[in-house]
Amino acid sequence: MTTQTSTVADDAPDPAPADGGGREPRSGLRGHPWLTLVTVAFGVAMVALDGTIVAIANPAIQHDLDASLADVQWITNGYLLALAVSLITAGKLGDRFGHRQTFLGGVVGFAAASAAIGLSGSVALVITFRVLQGLCGALLMPAALGLLRASFPAERLNAAIGIWGAVIGASTAAGPIVGGLLVEHKGWESVFFINIPVGALALVMGLVLLLDRRSKDAPRSFDLLGILLLSGAMFCLVWAIIKAPDWHWGDPRTLGFLAVSALAFGVFGFWETRVAEPLLPMSMFRSIPLTAGTVLMVLMAFGFMGGIFFVTFYLQNVNGLSPVDSGLRLLPLTAMMIVASPLAGAVITKVGPRVPLAGAMILAAVAMFGLSTLEADSGMGVTSLWFALLGLGLAPVMVGATEVIVGNAPLQHAGVAGGLQQAAMQVGGSLGTAVLGAVMASRVGSELPRKWAEAKLPPLSGEKEAALRDAAEVGIAPVPKGTPERMAEAIEHAVHGAFVSGMGLAFICAGIVSVLAAGVAVFTSRGKNDAGPSVHV
Repeated sequence: MTTQTSTVADDAPDPAPADGGGREPRSGLRGHPWLTLVTVAFGVAMVALDGTIVAIANPAIQHDLDASLADVQWITNGYLLALAVSLITAGKLGDRFGHRQTFLGGVVGFAAASAAIGLSGSVALVITFRVLQGLCGALLMPAALGLLRASFPAERLNAAIGIWGAVIGASTAAGPIVGGLLVEHKGWESVFFINIPVGALALVMGLVLLLDRRSKDAPRSFDLLGILLLSGAMFCLVWAIIKAPDWHWGDPRTLGFLAVSALAFGVFGFWETRVAEPLLPMSMFRSIPLTAGTVLMVLMAFGFMGGIFFVTFYLQNVNGLSPVDSGLRLLPLTAMMIVASPLAGAVITKVGPRVPLAGAMILAAVAMFGLSTLEADSGMGVTSLWFALLGLGLAPVMVGATEVIVGNAPLQHAGVAGGLQQAAMQVGGSLGTAVLGAVMASRVGSELPRKWAEAKLPPLSGEKEAALRDAAEVGIAPVPKGTPERMAEAIEHAVHGAFVSGMGLAFICAGIVSVLAAGVAVFTSRGKNDAGPSVHV
């Protein structure tokens, strides 16, 4: 790795690129690396906060707009589809037109879509503007990473991404608590209106402080066929994952969408080796560390998002906690991620990513196996222990795998690399939620009849048994009004026992995936491409 250095002062302008490159010269505070980090942090915080705060608002939206359960699911699924399908293309837009412009466009669009959702009078409009939110979030996130990649030299990039990860952790942690307070006191609309002042601040700071750093080798054209092929492949993959719980994995529709996705990915990969300026250069994957970082991100998100999906149901429906109290119970997880992310960045900077990432995934695996032992009446002490250990294991991976992917990509493809990192996380999380959800549903379906019989409860008809199984899969014990207290306790014991058994199996699977991820982490290494300016920061 060759990294240019200079004794030029921090506030001196960058030397002009050899070809004129379209890159703005640095002047004063504009383009300062740490101020760039602070600025993009506000935009990233807005998106990360939205990821958890909206889930708290969904029940209120359902009641206020008279929406069906399917409608509410599409409030999340529409956003997820738009985000996953467009991330890599959005990263390419940043590489082509500049990450500053793309970031600012994403901030404005995300805040405007949020305002439109808050003013919507129908669930159809809410879903429509959530899709727009997803598209704008896709513009914003890779651009933020592209700006960091271009602003920090290689030896400081881990520290910057560590702080970036802490911001995401803090915003994610704040979502359930802030969302609960806003919905309770101001209404569900306020959950979206909160993005307006945050977006306005990010926009003003971005206009004043961000510098457009583009490589002289930035792409000059678009791979339109590549965009269509990749978008189609990602859509079919994520659609199949979303619909699999309803259709089932063996259903011809699920298999059909997966087959079309695999075919589109294959054609896309072939086309990218033939086109002059590819959307996603296949040459990037000649880098074993970059490829390993991408696989690691998929596996980490699979285990984490797939396993943690059930925890909210466990806390609220089994332990009986309110949404706000559930958020507080999860604070050991998110607080440890906030604290450990910058520390992980510093450690990885000193010793490289290989050992910290492998060790972190082993810690995450231990935490997953520990969470698999939870009982229906497990107290705060034991859950806090495993949540804290999980946060300690996840933080280095969030930071290190991101740096491995972005840092090993050439500067002219920094946006695409940022989009690849985000897409890997989205696909991994979606797969984990769907696959582990199927594992859990299968275990609940087998355990519930046995526990029901052990409790000597009266047999149920086919329709009632199916309804009971559906409720048990999310930890709800449907006790009819007027049920004798002893029978009500027996129903709760049977349902919660079946749910906890299913959750335990899901966490065991997540732990096994985490162990596999530790093996993949062995193939990672520090970025070999110069990460930015030729000045000390």
